[in-house]
Amino acid sequence: MFTGIVQGMAKLVSVEKKKNFRTHTIELLGMMNDGLMVGNSVAHNGCCLTVTHIDGNLVSFDIIETTLRLTNLGELTEGMLVNIERAVKFGDEIGGHCISGHISLTSKIDKLIETENNLTICFTVPLYSVPYVLEKGYIALDGCSLTIGKIEGQCISVHLIPETLKRTLFGKRKVGDRINVEFDSQTQAIVNTVKQLFIEKNSFFKTG
Repeated sequence: MFTGIVQGMAKLVSVEKKKNFRTHTIELLGMMNDGLMVGNSVAHNGCCLTVTHIDGNLVSFDIIETTLRLTNLGELTEGMLVNIERAVKFGDEIGGHCISGHISLTSKIDKLIETENNLTICFTVPLYSVPYVLEKGYIALDGCSLTIGKIEGQCISVHLIPETLKRTLFGKRKVGDRINVEFDSQTQAIVNTVKQLFIEKNSFFKTG
């Protein structure tokens, strides 16, 4: 489990292509590397990956073809940066919201609106997923826990403060960039439960 508080960025130093998967090796510096062991979970742009090898500051992860296709990790090349968050430990502060590291979908940035000390990012989600998005609710973009600012149909807006821009990839993002999206699991569970209850209720009245 993760909190959506990105701890920093790491450089992708090598991409080794193998049959049906790739091995990505990143340079993990400072506190992000403290006590890290093979088998630990680390989120890359919000996607939960397992450490497979450690050589000093160089940490490797195996990524299957499905993950490469369904997230923006498949677009990464050597020298690019990724948002990094270590898995939460018992007793850690939950500064954002609970994130599984299982990406719901990807979306492209439609618009960037820069104002003093603020950046607004606008993106679009598929129609079927709109019920999972609530104003002032949570959403994770590239592993970053954000509050939904505005919803206009399928268009979603979030606001980022300077600290978030400095610590994450969002300070470098451009229009057209593909971002990983994870909806809030609690919101999804409630929406799906209510939807199922309505289906069962309608079915009862039709057959009763």
